[in-house]
Amino acid sequence: MRTRLVPLLLGLGLLALAAVPPPAAAQGYFDQYAIEDILSRRVDNLDNLPEVYYEYAVLNDPSGNSVIARNRFYSRIGDGDTEAGRDRAQLVELLNRKTVENTPLGDTLVVPTRYGLDFRAYAPFPRYYPGAHSFKKLFVIHKKIQAFAAYEYGKLARWGIVNTGNPDSTATPTGRFNFNWKEKKRVSTLSPPGEDWTMRWVFNFHAARGIHIHQYSMPTGGPTSHGCVRLVDADAKWIYDWAEPWSTTRGHMGPSSGRGKLLDPGTVVLVVGDDPAGTPQPFEYKARYPVLKRVELPKNPYDVPAGTNQQEMWDRLRQQRASR
Repeated sequence: MRTRLVPLLLGLGLLALAAVPPPAAAQGYFDQYAIEDILSRRVDNLDNLPEVYYEYAVLNDPSGNSVIARNRFYSRIGDGDTEAGRDRAQLVELLNRKTVENTPLGDTLVVPTRYGLDFRAYAPFPRYYPGAHSFKKLFVIHKKIQAFAAYEYGKLARWGIVNTGNPDSTATPTGRFNFNWKEKKRVSTLSPPGEDWTMRWVFNFHAARGIHIHQYSMPTGGPTSHGCVRLVDADAKWIYDWAEPWSTTRGHMGPSSGRGKLLDPGTVVLVVGDDPAGTPQPFEYKARYPVLKRVELPKNPYDVPAGTNQQEMWDRLRQQRASR
C-alpha cells in the first residue's frame, strides 16, 4: 500500500491536489559517463528490490533566480546536502528524460521516494516476463517509452533509455529480429562529407537496412536518429558483451560479404510500441502523485511479426524442428 502521498515542496512550489499537467519539453543532453555508477548498481536477487513511489517537485524560487532554484532543488533531494543532491539529480534526469539545468522555473519534476537502488527498481518493464522464460536471452526495445530491457530466462537483467529513429523520416522498424554482426567501432555511412559520425559498441539487428544499436550522444527528447537506436556508453558496452551474434560457417561476425552460411541466429530482438508524439512521458500525472507507466509486453515473443526475411527463415526452421 502506498504510504507517501504528500507532494514534495520546494520553495513556494506547493502543488494543488488537482490535475497536474505534464512538464514542459526541455531539450538537453545526458552526461552519459556521469551516470555509469547509477546504471551499474546491482543486487543478487530481484525480489529484494523494494517498491519505489514518486512525488512531484516544483523547481521554484521566490526571487525568480534559476540558479538558486536549482540549488534549492539539489539541497532538498540531497536532504540538505547540495552535492549529494546533484548526484541524485542524475537519476531524476534519467527518469524524467530531461535535465534539471534545462527545466524552466515553475516546471514540475518527478522524484523517487528512494535513491541509490539497483536501477531495475525504477524500471517501467516487468521484473519477470513469463513469456520469455524459455529464452536464454531476449532484448526488447520499446519505442513509446524510449527504453530497452534485457531478459535472461524471463528475468530482467538490465534496462535503460534509448533514442530510436525519427518517425517523420527514418523510423526504427517494429517487429521481431535477431542480433547479427557486431563491431566495437564503426563510422556511419550517413556521415556528411568531411565529418565522421563514429558509432561505438555497434550491434546490428537488421542486416538488409543496416540498423543497429550503438553508443552516441543522447538528447533528452524523443526519437532523433536515422533509424538506428542510440544508447549511453555503459549500456551499449554491456549489451555488446551480453548479447549473442549470429553463428556462421566462417565464424565471421562482421557485416562484409563472404561471411559463410548462417548456422544459428543471434539473440532475439523485439521492437514494439508506437513512436511517441514528441518527448516521451514516463509518468502519468495524477492529482495527488505521479505514477510510473508500466510496459505491457506481448504474451508470447513469437506473437510479434517477423521483421526480416531472415527472421522468417528461422521461424520456418524452428517450426520444422518442433514438429519432428
